[in-house]
This record gives sequence, C-alpha cells and structure tokens, in this order.
Amino acid sequence: MNNLSVANTATHKAFDVKAIRRDFPILSQQVNGKPLVYLDNGASAQKPLAVLDAMDRYYREMHSNVHRGAHTLGDRATAAFEGARETVRSFLNAGSTQEIIWTRGTTEAINLVANGLAPRLKAGDEILVSHMEHHANIVPWQMLAERTGAKVVPIQVTPQGELDLESFNSLLNDRTRVLAITHVSNVLGTINPVADMVKQAKVRGIITLLDGAQAVPHFQPDVQALDCDFYVFSSHKLFGPTGIGVLYGKAALLEEMPPYQGGGEMIERVSFERTTWNTLPYKFEAGTPAIAEAVGLGAAIEYLNGFDREAMEAAENALLERANQLVETVPGMAIIGTAKSKVPVMSFKIKGLHPSDIGTLLDQQGIAIRTGHHCAMPLMDFYGVPGTARASFAFYNTLDEVDQLFTALQKVQRLFA
Repeated sequence: MNNLSVANTATHKAFDVKAIRRDFPILSQQVNGKPLVYLDNGASAQKPLAVLDAMDRYYREMHSNVHRGAHTLGDRATAAFEGARETVRSFLNAGSTQEIIWTRGTTEAINLVANGLAPRLKAGDEILVSHMEHHANIVPWQMLAERTGAKVVPIQVTPQGELDLESFNSLLNDRTRVLAITHVSNVLGTINPVADMVKQAKVRGIITLLDGAQAVPHFQPDVQALDCDFYVFSSHKLFGPTGIGVLYGKAALLEEMPPYQGGGEMIERVSFERTTWNTLPYKFEAGTPAIAEAVGLGAAIEYLNGFDREAMEAAENALLERANQLVETVPGMAIIGTAKSKVPVMSFKIKGLHPSDIGTLLDQQGIAIRTGHHCAMPLMDFYGVPGTARASFAFYNTLDEVDQLFTALQKVQRLFA
C-alpha cells in the first residue's frame, strides 16, 4: 500500500481480527437493536483497552502536574508524559524529542506553524495547497495570507482523485514559500506522492508541511526519510484520546519561530522588562498540558507496535477490495475517488439519494458512516456534489461488516426506488 513504513522490531502478535475486536469494548454494543458496525474511523477511531487502562491508571495512581513538582507523584506524571513524547518520536523516527510538540490536534498544529512562518512571508509570496485538503489545511494559510499579503494557490486534482502532478510542477516558482499538503485525503483515501513532492520543493528552498491525520492510522511515516519540515497528526484518529495532537518540526525551524502562546511552561524567565523563552519543545507548550491524553496516545502507539503493520495494511486493503467488488450490487452507486494508491476509505453517492438520508437509514440498521462535505468544500465543488456518504475502515473491521454495509445499502436503494 505504501513504501514509507518503518520496520517494527517488537514481538508481533498474530493478526487475529476476532481477538483484536475484544480489545475495543465499544464495538460489542448494539445500536438501534442491531450489532454496531462502526465505519466512521476517518472522523475518529475507537480506543483499545490499553488506552483506556493507561489513562485510568494515570488518574488513579500518578495524577499531578508535570516537570516542577518536588514530589513522587510529580515525578511519576512527568516520566509518563515525557515517555509518551519519546514513544511518538520513535513512531515518527524523529531525530529528537525536542522536535515533538504537543498540540490540541492537527488543526492547532497547522495554525501554530502558519503563525510561526508569518515573519518569513511578504506580499506576492505563494503558499501551495491542493484541492483535496481538509479545511484545517486551507483556512490557516488563508489567514496567514491576509496578514502578509501572500497568496494561497491550489494544486489541481484529477477526476480519479489523484494530485495533478503537472499542475504541481507548473505552480512551483520563485515566489513559492510554503507547500502544505495532505499525506492522505480524508475524502478520497488517496495516498499522495509526498516524498517526491517534498524533494522537489526542497530544491527551491520551500518550507514543507505534511498533514498526516489520515495517514498515521494506516501506516507509519518516517519523517527523516520524507525530509519534510513539519508533520502533523491527531491522536483520536490514531486510536488514542481526543484533545491532543502532535507537531513534528525540524529543530532549526522551531528555534527560529516565535512562540504561539504565552504563559506557563513556555517561559524561561519573566520580568516586566523582558521575558525569555524556554527551550524546545516547551517553548510551544504554554500552560498545563493534556497529560492523561499524552499518556493515552503513547499507549495507543505502543498497542499498535504489538502488531505486524504490514499484516494490518493487508487486512485493510482486503476490506477496501471487498467493498470495491460490491459496488455494482447497488444500482446507481458511484465512488468518488478511484486513485490507484488508497487507504480504506470509500466516499460514494447513490443516484437520487441525499447523503444524509443514506446515513440516517444506515444508522437504523446499526451502521455508522459519515455524510456531508467532510470539511472539504473545495473538493465537493470540484466533483459538483453537495456532499458524499463515506465509509472509512480500520483494522478491527471485518469482511462480514463490509457485506453488511452493502446489504444495508441495497435495502436503502430499494426503499427509495
């Protein structure tokens, strides 16, 4: 599915989806009298017991503020908090924990970078994004452009849902200052050729940011191999808790950037004459952090490290393959996004049916999907649709659940026909 996975040296468990599902208690419930089929993983993935237990243990046994407590609980909390940072560093293959910044999520991470790059931009400069970006990787750059006089320029996509690389190549020029691109599309599932794009950008000295929110649940990126300047993702899509995310940034750039917020941990010394900033990564972590959430994210990554990622990717590919095979069983169904390289995300429409009606009727059958514009209005405009229905799969989903989805879609189509 991709060639950017980092080999995991841990002892792997056999990939047994039935056993894996027992690790996710929420999956065993019924919804509207039907067994839950959870296919909204692209919006937020479910949490294994390892994550729930780690956060519970933190609150029961070690809760304290971190870094400056002169007592045992403070030491325990700090060790767990910074241990989670090391877990993230290893997951991304970053060079140092100084390059791992805790944020509230992908959105805040992008805003932090956009704010920090403001001194580098001036009127006439250009920021490259794409037509398949999530709003979180469009709006912060538009706000930056308004402040600096720069311009946001979109890379085109093809009807199949792949980046138009001719468009990309034609847009690179001496005015380009930033390339901010999604690693994986949240609507299309497309895996973009980001390594080659970053390489081309670096030749021109362009700052690069990769939105990895939809990538990290499906494969393990290597930021040093990618050589991107920034990489961002959210915990809750990676089977961890909500309310925390990660910004990886090259240390030299982070050192140059001004703080994003002021107060608390980000200071070295404060006086009314002058305040100096803390060292990395704390320079960007103002106030009491999301300690339990960091611990939970670390536990999620450690849980994933217990499996063979290649086996997980193969299982997810099988889910998407089965779904693609069944499309023709639903009259009027059409897939939005047919890229050759995809994660298991299927956005679709059914002739004569509104996406929200599809979602509501599937929910009555216990099946959870997402409907609407998926925070990607420019992409919806490109395809000429108000929104789509989207089924997004995870490694704990089963082929039987794929079959249940299409049986339910057939019922919905017959009802409206």
